[in-house]
Amino acid sequence: MENKNNICFGAADLLLPDFNKNDAKKWAVVACDQFTSESEYWESVRAEVGDAPSTLNIILPEVYLSESEKMIPLINETMEKYFSELLISHPDSMIYVERTQSDGSVRRGIVLAIDLEAYDYTKGANSLIRATEATVLERIPPRVAIRRNATIEAPHVMLLIDDSKRTVIEPLAKLCMGEPIYDTPLMLGGGHIVGRKIEKNVQESLTEALLALVSPDQMAARYGTDGLAPLLFAVGDGNHSLATAKATYEELKARIGDAALSHPARYALAEVVNIHDEALKFEPIYRVMFGVDPRDVIEELKAYADSLDGVAAPQSLTYLFGDTSGKLTFEKPCRQLTVGTLQEFIDSYIASHDGAEVDYIHGEDSVRKLVAKEGSIGFIFSGMSKSQLFSTVIFDGALPRKTFSMGHAEDKRYYMECRRITK
Repeated sequence: MENKNNICFGAADLLLPDFNKNDAKKWAVVACDQFTSESEYWESVRAEVGDAPSTLNIILPEVYLSESEKMIPLINETMEKYFSELLISHPDSMIYVERTQSDGSVRRGIVLAIDLEAYDYTKGANSLIRATEATVLERIPPRVAIRRNATIEAPHVMLLIDDSKRTVIEPLAKLCMGEPIYDTPLMLGGGHIVGRKIEKNVQESLTEALLALVSPDQMAARYGTDGLAPLLFAVGDGNHSLATAKATYEELKARIGDAALSHPARYALAEVVNIHDEALKFEPIYRVMFGVDPRDVIEELKAYADSLDGVAAPQSLTYLFGDTSGKLTFEKPCRQLTVGTLQEFIDSYIASHDGAEVDYIHGEDSVRKLVAKEGSIGFIFSGMSKSQLFSTVIFDGALPRKTFSMGHAEDKRYYMECRRITK
């Protein structure tokens, strides 16, 4: 795969267990950055998996980040074992995925490899692959520690394309009718997933359709301006995981020079989804603060709201703590999105209050559950429209971190395919 003529993607040598001998339901677990304040969820995953081979054993759920020093060596050791004893190679493969979500809708995608040379997560980047949200640099080193000595990767990154005419992914439903490479229910409310290999001739037509999306004519037609730097893939989920792959690759380049250009670590697996897929819902990512006096937070938040003198439209949110709830309005916000206005306050509050923390929560039910704990307060607010995403990234750069989520936590990508990232 070469990054020329906008070709920043391609087939990969995928690795999967033999699902005639191994339980695919136990193999696939949800993305590590879900249920980050709900250890009971991950305890349920462990109970479901038992002693069976599982991607649970080659990832570090973020709820256990504090135990990373102890867990990472075991994760790397398990990767080696799976690579040598469990995983079967599927050379030069792309996978067409149909994911039945928790609400019964079907989301379609393509698993392929992307070229990290064409990815840039810095704000204002003009690369073919860009972050949609601000990258928190402090979150990368612990993840690099895992990937640095990893034998294999398993992706939960989801990339978006802006294909309103449905020319890329949707035709695959009729073109990929062969025997599934996997077909399984997903544990703990994750729905169902089916994956089929994309044949070589279909891969070629798929490549042409993807490249057409970033032709000058199509870019101008979609965004109303000539001369825009082409944007093919916008990161929908897994921004920090992809940034980790990039950072690890750059670290490798610094160590071995041009030899890195032909190294497997130059590439990363991801699933590509059309932002216009009806099953793809954008949900707000809410905030819950811990280690705080909720009434003090509200008092300072009101003072912050009164201090704002921007020109954006008024924004509202609901706050919850214990049995208490209320509404607050930012009458003159400076940021375009409620989440950006709130995040600015939260960052400032945490910086000036020892012990204060924030977590990013998917789903109102999870927020209500967490704010029952003493010393916590949650915020619920409206999210952005998915139709705003590509134009916002193109013209304004990355959004505030954790601005949106593509659906509920249970509908996130489950780890399935693997790929070797060492020589």
